[in-house]
Amino acid sequence: MSLKHTPVCEFGRAAIDFSLQGVDGRTWSLQDCQGEAGVLVMFICNHCPYVKAVLDRIVRDCAELQEHGVNSVAIMSNDPSEYAEDSFDNMMAVAQRKNFSFPYLWDQTQEIARAYGAVCTPDFFGYNATLELQYRGRLDSSGMEAVPDAPRELFDAMVGIAQTGKGPEQQTPSMGCSIKWSRGA
Repeated sequence: MSLKHTPVCEFGRAAIDFSLQGVDGRTWSLQDCQGEAGVLVMFICNHCPYVKAVLDRIVRDCAELQEHGVNSVAIMSNDPSEYAEDSFDNMMAVAQRKNFSFPYLWDQTQEIARAYGAVCTPDFFGYNATLELQYRGRLDSSGMEAVPDAPRELFDAMVGIAQTGKGPEQQTPSMGCSIKWSRGA
């Protein structure tokens, strides 16, 4: 496990379209995932202790963001040949067990993670209604251990983006396990 921190938000950077297979058997694009007030693109995986520590909160926040017109999508870009827990079958199991209200997609070629500049899991990209990047921060102050009653930084930022189109100027980078790139990549 290699700890990584996300870079500073590039405000206004356009979202990258994709065509990825979901655990539901459907192929999803960015437009399929977008809500009327924005979209949260998350890079997560099944094995990362940072993701595991906050996954219940991610699920809660994504469900509540829908009430504000913000949809969410999770993308798994790790190479499952090195981390069997990140296999497509395990992605399906996690999505079902945790009752994901958002698509969980497999970036098998890792092209989408590279296009977005994803560096770790979890890595959050919050876009406004015109698909301009407004948030590249953490979920909350949790690391590998969930912090009880931590302020909901990501949720609050995305609600603000839904209302104003703008993200907060001050953002704390997310941290987590590095993306597990394929050896040939």
